[in-house]
Amino acid sequence: MPRHKLARGLGVAAAVGLVAASMGAASADPSPHRSAKQHIDHFYVIMLENHSKSSVIGDVNAPYMTSLARRYSMASRYYGVTHPSMPNYIASIAGDNFGIQDDNDQDVVNLDRPNLVDELEAAHVRWGAYMDTLPADKLARFGPTLADGTVVSLYAKKHNPFVLFDSVKNSPARMAKVKDYSALETDLSSARAPQFVWISPNQCNDMHGGVYTAVPGHPETPCPYGSTKDDANDAALKQKADAFVKKTVRTIMSSKAWTKSSAIVIVTDENDYTGNEETGGWESADGCCDAPYVAAHDPRVSVDWPGGTYGGGLIPAIIVTGSGQHHVVDKTPYNHYSLLATIEENWNLPYLGHSGDRAGGVVSMWPSFARH
Repeated sequence: MPRHKLARGLGVAAAVGLVAASMGAASADPSPHRSAKQHIDHFYVIMLENHSKSSVIGDVNAPYMTSLARRYSMASRYYGVTHPSMPNYIASIAGDNFGIQDDNDQDVVNLDRPNLVDELEAAHVRWGAYMDTLPADKLARFGPTLADGTVVSLYAKKHNPFVLFDSVKNSPARMAKVKDYSALETDLSSARAPQFVWISPNQCNDMHGGVYTAVPGHPETPCPYGSTKDDANDAALKQKADAFVKKTVRTIMSSKAWTKSSAIVIVTDENDYTGNEETGGWESADGCCDAPYVAAHDPRVSVDWPGGTYGGGLIPAIIVTGSGQHHVVDKTPYNHYSLLATIEENWNLPYLGHSGDRAGGVVSMWPSFARH
């Protein structure tokens, strides 16, 4: 199942100023879900790839993620913001996809926009981003590079939103906090462990697939694309992601940085790729909460696209809290803007972009983090 490439480069104007300059001002539009009692001391996000809620929760090939959803909390109406991958990652830490509807990260050369890192740094909140199989050149599109010079797309830059923003990629101090996943366990044992943690598995461990070369030291390779839901390749991708999530959750829970006030959020970026020509190949373009409007026949989507809200479809969203097991099913409509709003509210940060648009239906996710 080749990944659909939307043929359009980035045409986004540079933003003016960074959010750090406005950190002294209170948010203008407080969320009705905001509550000081909901403070999370360590907030972890694990972003997986290209699978619908219906193809993960309850699936025989994802038993661990299913068990987490049934023992802890699940946001049952959580959507991707849009399609394809990269705009979802950008939206997740900036509150907007800035008109980007493609995966052409090579075109994102001047994304001078306020983002979550600006906010966290201004508020002195420790953070870390952990990328599975991150190349030595952190700005490389793919990696690793094998001894014969072959570049393997096990790591993909489009799944690392941090290096797409100028205020991160142009700062050596900030780039030092974008690390290979192998550093996670050691960092979480530190007395100054990051308070906000983002984790992107590689393309064999995140359910994306499309790696056809065996990489030494990576038993998860190769991992071909699936052609249909739960065919042999798709089943294998789910099994590998489930094992990665299990390992990661256990690493977090066994660390000093896991407390009764900690939480892990596990989501995918968007729903399944099924070859649906109307939606540009995706199972659906269902969405909520300020998902972008894309005009009919837009070539970035499809000549068959009828126009309208171009959401990322219904996806799994699992919330694991340190306060213990308590099964909660939160039926409020959410998307990645809602997750961003929750992170911002947790540290009393200003809202970025659509994360503050209550009139547009974007609300934070505190009911999913309910404690009993």
